[in-house]
Amino acid sequence: MGSKPWLYPAPAYRNLESFWDTDDDAPGPRCGHTLTAVAATKTQGPRLILFGGATAIESGSGGAPGIRLAGVTNCIHSYDVLTRKWTRLRPAGEPPSPRAAHAAAAVGSMVVFQGGIGPAGHSTDDLYVLDLTNDKFKWHRVVVQGQGPGPRYGHVMDLVAQRYLVTVSGNDGKRVLSDAWVLDTAQKPYVWQRLNPEGDRPSARMYATASARSDGMFLLCGGRDASGTPLADAYGLLMHRNGLWEWTLAPGVSPSPRYQHAAVFVGARLHVTGGALRGGRAVEGDAAIAGNCVLDTAAGVWLDRNGLVTSRVNKAPSEDPSLESMRRCRHAAASVGVRIYVHGGLKGDILLDDFLVAENSQFQTDVNPSALMSGSPRSNSPNLSPFSSTSTPDDRSETPASGFLGMDKDSMEKLAEASAAEAKVANAVWQSAQAASASPEETSLSDGNSQSAETTSEGSDTEADVRLHPRAVVVAKETVGNLGGMVRQLSLDQFENESRRMIPSHNDLSNPTKKFARQRSPQGLHKKIISTLLRPRNWKPPVNRKFFLDSYEVGELCYAAEQIFMHETTVLQLKAPIKVFGDLHGQFGDLMRLFDEYGFPSTAGDITYIDYLFLGDYVDRGQHSLETITLLLALKIEYPDNVHLIRGNHEAADINALFGFRIECIERMGESDGIWAWTRFNQLFNYLPLAALIEKKIICMHGGIGRSINSVEQIEKLERPITMDAGSIVLMDLLWSDPTENDSIEGLRPNARGPGLVTFGPDRVTDFCKRNKLQLIIRAHECVMDGFERFAQGQLITLFSATNYCGTANNAGAILVVGRELVIVPKLIHPLPPPFQSPETSPERVTDETWMQELNIQRPPTPTRGRPQPELDRSSLAYI
Repeated sequence: MGSKPWLYPAPAYRNLESFWDTDDDAPGPRCGHTLTAVAATKTQGPRLILFGGATAIESGSGGAPGIRLAGVTNCIHSYDVLTRKWTRLRPAGEPPSPRAAHAAAAVGSMVVFQGGIGPAGHSTDDLYVLDLTNDKFKWHRVVVQGQGPGPRYGHVMDLVAQRYLVTVSGNDGKRVLSDAWVLDTAQKPYVWQRLNPEGDRPSARMYATASARSDGMFLLCGGRDASGTPLADAYGLLMHRNGLWEWTLAPGVSPSPRYQHAAVFVGARLHVTGGALRGGRAVEGDAAIAGNCVLDTAAGVWLDRNGLVTSRVNKAPSEDPSLESMRRCRHAAASVGVRIYVHGGLKGDILLDDFLVAENSQFQTDVNPSALMSGSPRSNSPNLSPFSSTSTPDDRSETPASGFLGMDKDSMEKLAEASAAEAKVANAVWQSAQAASASPEETSLSDGNSQSAETTSEGSDTEADVRLHPRAVVVAKETVGNLGGMVRQLSLDQFENESRRMIPSHNDLSNPTKKFARQRSPQGLHKKIISTLLRPRNWKPPVNRKFFLDSYEVGELCYAAEQIFMHETTVLQLKAPIKVFGDLHGQFGDLMRLFDEYGFPSTAGDITYIDYLFLGDYVDRGQHSLETITLLLALKIEYPDNVHLIRGNHEAADINALFGFRIECIERMGESDGIWAWTRFNQLFNYLPLAALIEKKIICMHGGIGRSINSVEQIEKLERPITMDAGSIVLMDLLWSDPTENDSIEGLRPNARGPGLVTFGPDRVTDFCKRNKLQLIIRAHECVMDGFERFAQGQLITLFSATNYCGTANNAGAILVVGRELVIVPKLIHPLPPPFQSPETSPERVTDETWMQELNIQRPPTPTRGRPQPELDRSSLAYI
């Protein structure tokens, strides 16, 4: 047999000793996670970034065989290759939700994460970026325009040609996928593009593995098809100079079909480790289908520990301990230089936490020349095969036949060049995005505050003190729609308009609600509503403004929600983490924007990890009160323990008869059905809870404490259903009162809204909190320029979520995220700029503008406090 020094067998793996300062720094046992290599920076050596995965397993339910993953996490750990030390990172910003079976790729000194699956289902298809530049670790969510790959798990992703982010295959919860998508990281605005490559296309699969070669080839390997059968094939995806993409079937004989394995390139050699066969069973049995193997893409052959693979019946020495160490699945792998690192995984029902390493093998090996010929490269493309080298193997210099594991210098040089190019392209993209956003310089948050306020936990820390985070999360209004519009953080000191409030208009007219009998509910009505309306990224108002529900369906929706509200307490007892929303006033587009930017209540969103609380005023003023209230009621029915609604002053017939809701019902549903639906909604409003306590430290209400409310018990004693005209002064204060203009005005003062209404000073807030052992009041009811406003030295926050109120205020909208440690983070959106198209080409905008203009003429909005006021009659509705 001839010696072929350029065909090296698959390397042996050994345990790598690593270190950490505290148990929290150690990644521990897990599977379904990712391990991503990040190039060295000026201040840091090369690192491995470990993210997510499942940290526990459970037995199959109901005596069923198999296991279930549990303890899914979003924690992140960094391994310093030079010091061999693990450290848990706590980056600033909002992290991705806990997930496993996701995908990750390095872009310069950043790591991009996408997809996966969590305890409640699919994670969103948002791109989350962990920025490790300059040691200021931060999370960003990338704004991508248009349709993307969609939520999926068990897919693959990597950076191709140091520029193109490519994701392939996976499972979207309905079917196994075969599609391929690409995002150009050097082209703004960022857009996912679905590929239609030429050549031999791979079949639909999930739990495959993929890695990008330094010269730009993306190699897809193995996986499991829709029937659960493991696959053994491999395909290369390459972009030609003319911009066309092409799939090419990889040559050679794969050692075994497998899925839930790991693969990573070192030079031209793809190192494949572990895997599973049917039902999650770790690969075992014949050594030819166990352990690790290599696809040498330069030679077009597969190799295992014995050398060249010619069939799937080859045997290997059973005494080789490295084979046993590789019998695992759902592990993670990465490469730095010529080293391949493997962490964790699953072996049978055992969750692994070991850390293994191997070097790209340089042994001389005797191979069968006839076997080599049978594995010769082949291609179905007239172009040069991506699995061949421009230089012949014999041109390479021979290495001594010894046990020394040397370095592949050519591979190292290529990798160094690729890493430098990646960093250059990525930094240019991100710097231009930051310059476009014109945002103030960001600074990293302290370790104690850097975790997301939405982090999930088994319980809530009721001993924590309530704190307002020193920075708010903002989406820049001038950069909506591109990467420059990513969420950013601003110091609260920069909100110069925070104290500028607007007084909503209203009137006091009585219009008693009707009583009517229950009708039978069609099955799945609330799911139909959620499916139709919960579209954070692509919801568009109906062109003809016709509402998609009839009065019969409205009645059934109200009945189902009413049954839930009837069994809730008047003051809800809630746990953190929780998102709090202020007034929406029929501005459904703003609700969708808030859901899109900061998460939405769905199994594809974050409902499993965080609750939602809405503080009232769902209807009136805006153009889409029907969409707003019906979606919130449908979400309440779908998630009764996680979505919470309390009553605002506009959830009353005598108010919403004047300020748009009644008119909207009639115009969009017809006079008869519209009046009936409006009446039924108002009957439901009488059952809404009136306040909420979060961790018994934060009280949330719509209006305020006024002159009469001194204890939470007074609110709890209000019996529902209750109408405004039948309510006491406690209800009036709860829904209508406001704080005084600033902290210097104490006591009780008359309220400009009208006779009988009051404003309360900071002394009242301090006294109320002290009496009830509370630390904060969160209320809505007033439009504020920055979406939130502090009062009484931070003991009260006013929250308003609708932007550009009444089409004239130009205010921002905000939500408050109350974290597990009771740290409160404001999150803002700015008003959208006017559309580029003319009113003539946008009939729905003409309708919306006409609606707003007519309503403003009849019920003029209050001028923003602090601005010059027009000379209106002081008795007009603008001052009531």
